[in-house]
Amino acid sequence: MLGLIKNNLKNSWLLAVFLIVALILWNTNLLFGTLKKEERKKMTLWALAQEDLIENSVVNNLTFEILQQTWINPMIQVDQNEKIIGHKNINWDQTNEDSLVLYRQLEIIKRENQPILIRYKDSLSDINQKLYYGDSVLLKKLQYYPLALLLIIFLFGAVLYFVYKTSRISEQNRLWSAMAKETAHQIGTPLTSMIGWITLMKDKKKESEPLIEIEKDLERLKVITDRFSKMGFQPKLQQADVVVETKKTIEYLEKRSSDLVKFQIEIPNKEILLPLNQQLFSWTLENLIKNGIDAIKGKGVIRVNLDTNVNWVIVTVSDSGQGIKKELHKKIFSPGFTSKKRGWGLGLSLAKRIISDYHKGKISVKKSVLGKGSTFEILLKKNPKGIS
Repeated sequence: MLGLIKNNLKNSWLLAVFLIVALILWNTNLLFGTLKKEERKKMTLWALAQEDLIENSVVNNLTFEILQQTWINPMIQVDQNEKIIGHKNINWDQTNEDSLVLYRQLEIIKRENQPILIRYKDSLSDINQKLYYGDSVLLKKLQYYPLALLLIIFLFGAVLYFVYKTSRISEQNRLWSAMAKETAHQIGTPLTSMIGWITLMKDKKKESEPLIEIEKDLERLKVITDRFSKMGFQPKLQQADVVVETKKTIEYLEKRSSDLVKFQIEIPNKEILLPLNQQLFSWTLENLIKNGIDAIKGKGVIRVNLDTNVNWVIVTVSDSGQGIKKELHKKIFSPGFTSKKRGWGLGLSLAKRIISDYHKGKISVKKSVLGKGSTFEILLKKNPKGIS
C-alpha cells in the first residue's frame, strides 16, 4: 500500500512538472508570436511612411516622425531588381567593407521574414521596391528561451537524481555494515562454544584427521566473523603473496567439494607480492568459486588461472555451467540481484566493492556462453595508487 502511494506521488509530481513546463512554453510561444506581429506592424508603418515621403513633395509631421524613430530591427531596402538602395541597423561600413558583406546580410534577413512592398509612381511608371527586415535582438533571444528553460530543468533533474542516487548508495552502505556486524555477532556466540568443545575433545583424545579438519572449519568461521565485523570500514592492505592466498583458498574449497567437481588449476610457482587484504581477497575468490560450483550444480569443471602482464595480476575463475545472459553481465553485481531461490544477492556486489573500492582493481564477467559456462575475471594492479 505504501509503495502504491509513493508511486502515485511520484507520478503526480512528474505530471505537475510536465504541465508547468508545457504552460511556460505555450506562453512563451504566444509572446513570441505577439512580438513578431507587432514588429511587422512597425515595419509596415515605416514602409508606408517611405511611400508618402517619395510621392509627396511636402512631408507631414507624422511621416517625418515615423522615419526619424530609432528602429531596432535590421532593415535593407531593395529596388525591383533586388539591388540594395538603403539599409538601417546593419553593422556595415561602406568605406571599408566589401558590398558582398551587405548582400550576405540580405540573404540572412530574407530567411527571417517576408518582405514588405513599397509602391509609388514616378513620371514614367509604377515603382515597386521591397523592404526586408530581420528580427530584433529581443525576439532572437526569446527564440532560445524554451531551449534554455529545458536545459535548466534537465540540469536540475540531473542534480536531483545525483543527490537521490548518492543517498541511496549511502543507505545501502549503512545497511550492509549493520547486516554484516549483526551476522558477525550471531556467528560469534556459537563459535565460542564450539571452540571450547574442541579444546575438551583434544584434551581427552589424540588428534585425528576429522578433528583437524573441524578445527580448520572453526578457524574459517573465525575468519568469516572477522570479515563481517570489519564491513563498513576501510580495510588495511599489506604486502602479501597473491599466489599463496589463492592456493590456500582453492585447497580449502577443494577438500570440501564433491568428487564430481573437478578443479583445474594454473598458478605460477613464484612469489607475486601485492598490497592485499588477505581475508577479503580470499573471500572474493571463494565467492566466485562457490558460484561456479552452484552453476555446474555440483558436477563439472572449475578452472582457476592466475597470470600477470605489465600492469596487472589477472585471476580468472571459470565454470562449465549454463552461462549468464549478456544483459545480466553488469546487473549481477548490483546489491540484491540473485538468480538463486535463497540468498540476499549480496555476494557479487560485495566482491565488486572489495576489488574495486578497496583494492582499486576490476572485477567483471570476462566471457559467458549459454550452455557452456562463464568466466569471471579479477584484475589487481601491480603498483596501485591511492590505497593504503
